Amino acid sequence: MDPEIDAMGKIAAALEPLEQDAVRRVLKWAIERYQPRPGQAGAIPGGIEAAAIPSSATPSRTFLNLSELFDAANPDTGLDKVLVVAYWFQQLQHEEEWESQSLNTQLKHLGHPSSNITRDLDSLISRSPRYVLQTRKEGTTKQARKRYKLTREGIRAVEAMLSRTAPLAG
Repeated sequence: MDPEIDAMGKIAAALEPLEQDAVRRVLKWAIERYQPRPGQAGAIPGGIEAAAIPSSATPSRTFLNLSELFDAANPDTGLDKVLVVAYWFQQLQHEEEWESQSLNTQLKHLGHPSSNITRDLDSLISRSPRYVLQTRKEGTTKQARKRYKLTREGIRAVEAMLSRTAPLAG
């Protein structure tokens, strides 16, 4: 039998009797325990890194969902909240670009909707250095759907939020 398939079967059998919250905690522990750190020997591109912070400046932590990332980043302002959700889409879900509506929908689910997501994104675009870029516009009207992406500075801003709230090693 293939050792990988055998391991998956053992994991499935071990998780089966557990409640959903316990399964989530066990999987989070396993990811944190066995995931190679970026730059570490054995790191696999495209592996479980979808859920980990890739920056070497930020401690590698795993977020199984957006609410965990949001809680860890603890954004102070409305614009910071927009940045964190954009980071989730771009860095952890590996979406090259995203729409403002998707961001605001997730912000609403988290209980922090933007009163004007387009204005918020325009503010992040007009900052110096820019945190967000508009990549394209689908349609010719003012209300046409726009696509965006974070800049390196936008990514660094969220990673700085995560660094300041990183748990102390103990």
